[in-house]
Amino acid sequence: MNPKIKDRVETLRLELHRHNHRYFVLDDPEISDAEYDRMMQELIVLESEWPELASPDSPSVRVGSPPLEKFQSVTRTRPMLSLDKGFGEADFISFDQRVKKGLGVNDEIYYTAEPKIDGVAVELVYENGTLVMASTRGDGETGEVVTANVKTIPTVPLVLQQVEDASMPDLLELRGEIFLSKSNFQSLNSDQMSRGLPLFANPRNAAAGSLRQLDSRITSLRPLEIYIYGVGDSESIKAHSHADALMTLKRMGLRVNPLVRPKILSNDVIAYYHEIDQMRDSLPYEIDGIVIKVDSFSYQETLGSTSRRPKWAIAVKFEATQETTRIIDISVQVGRTGAMTPVADLEPVNIAGVSVSRATLHNEDEVFKKDIRIGDRVFVRRAGDVIPEVVKVITSARNGAEKPFQMPKKCPVCDADAVRLHGESVTRCTNIACPAQIKATIRHFASKGAFDIEGLGEKLIDQLVDLKLISSCADIFHLTADSLQKLDRMGPKSADNLIKAIENRKRISFHRFLFGLGIRHVGEHAAKILSGAFQNLSELEKTTGPQLEAIDGIGPVVAASISIFFSQEENRRIIQRLIDGGVTIIYDAPRVFKNKLSGKSFVLTGTLESLSRSQAKTLIEGAGGKVSGSVSRKTDYVVAGESPGSKLEAARELGVPVLNESEFKALVSADT
Repeated sequence: MNPKIKDRVETLRLELHRHNHRYFVLDDPEISDAEYDRMMQELIVLESEWPELASPDSPSVRVGSPPLEKFQSVTRTRPMLSLDKGFGEADFISFDQRVKKGLGVNDEIYYTAEPKIDGVAVELVYENGTLVMASTRGDGETGEVVTANVKTIPTVPLVLQQVEDASMPDLLELRGEIFLSKSNFQSLNSDQMSRGLPLFANPRNAAAGSLRQLDSRITSLRPLEIYIYGVGDSESIKAHSHADALMTLKRMGLRVNPLVRPKILSNDVIAYYHEIDQMRDSLPYEIDGIVIKVDSFSYQETLGSTSRRPKWAIAVKFEATQETTRIIDISVQVGRTGAMTPVADLEPVNIAGVSVSRATLHNEDEVFKKDIRIGDRVFVRRAGDVIPEVVKVITSARNGAEKPFQMPKKCPVCDADAVRLHGESVTRCTNIACPAQIKATIRHFASKGAFDIEGLGEKLIDQLVDLKLISSCADIFHLTADSLQKLDRMGPKSADNLIKAIENRKRISFHRFLFGLGIRHVGEHAAKILSGAFQNLSELEKTTGPQLEAIDGIGPVVAASISIFFSQEENRRIIQRLIDGGVTIIYDAPRVFKNKLSGKSFVLTGTLESLSRSQAKTLIEGAGGKVSGSVSRKTDYVVAGESPGSKLEAARELGVPVLNESEFKALVSADT
């Protein structure tokens, strides 16, 4: 006997026992399901190759952990066996060959297949159609009684429906899978996080924790679901095949997965495996493979079972979407809007066939709530095209060397100040010329509501930045026709046309100029308020936050954002470069009625004779009023033109004053 083999077997057994305890007893796993499966598979192979190492207390003999003492236990007459596992098409082909050999047939065998939901296996016992007991799998022969909890699950019928052509069985033992949908899992973890409670590693872990609550009222608040996948005794429902049994159970009011594929041949099973794998990310619940069963009950009986697994069924798993790894460092990524996102730099790990070395941590609050530290061992999840994310920290694996993360005070790309405004979860770079966000900044600057530069579209902006012809929005006004000819498909005429378009936009109104700067939270409406409140840009630049807040329509968040913007030297430099490039700001003439309609709310309906809808809106906002899209008791005036809609009726019902066009003009005191 090779001592190394013996030591490895003992190590695997000790580790698997420990992980069973953490998963089933503590609800706090340290490794992913995929990692657990690999360890178990290695142990099974070693025990089969070295039979003298077999032991009755090996984890390969028992499924899960012994029942908890705090629950009542139940011993079954028919054990809930585990399934052999395969890991791809080839493993199913080998299984199919073993089945045919065991049956002594060469003909094709009919199988029934269904998705393998990643949940918690349970047994439901019905006596004369009434649910009398529900229990967890436990070690297969002995489980935990969770009847009160299971009764809170809406998809578990308390009383079965009578089937016309079959009598209700005196005793019916059913096997099913209890699970949480993906959306409900996310909601549950969000609730856990908001209450400062530990997060669940995955939906299966969450379902297990929910099902094992001593207080069934807690379980009732967890949106658990169930699919029934089999019977303990086929004789109880007089069916001849697994597919027929499922159909009967469905008629009795039990929930059977609609994706079950009945009575299919081996080639169809392989096609089904790939079909479900493709559907995997779009399904509302987590799956990790498909379960394939010989359909005929008589064939199942002939094939029989080992002490732990049926010979007539196999679970063929997909590649894992969740693994465990370690965080080497936490870096910060700057997005195109200046948002700074912490990103975990990981020890590379293979997830669903892709090597993953980075995972998003979303924002500073998320890092704090999950208590993620540099050096932590963590669960990392990847599904489809979703960016990998850190799901949960394995706190039990900490050794004290882990380091907490702090969001930097400076942008890691341009070294400008990084600021997080009150009420926001995102820290942002304050530099509008930051290389990480320059393309998005320039696209906004050239857009219709701002400078509206004809011909300066997204692709052209990308080229200009990539070729380093511009590095800020101000550089647009320093371009020449000669420099533009370096671009793809840009001839002399096209270059001249773009230069003319840029020249035509050098004179711009104050509010469009402000909007074009891309100040956080300053949209078109806020820009109009500011242009009406200040005589020039210099006056606005010198105004403090409290002074800005005193302006009607400018709240504390907008005021803080404006103050921060103009406090940055780089932003002031770009504004000066715009002026140096020939940009002239056209300031509004002072209006005595500027705040005459301050705080008043208007609704426009119908067609005005001499004013467009946008012109009427400009007059209202210029006088300090606001325009709303619907009539309410808070509406001060409804302006009605020709062919008014239901808004006019609503105004009359609520007693809101209605103005015609001439009355409206008199109110705003404006020439048209």
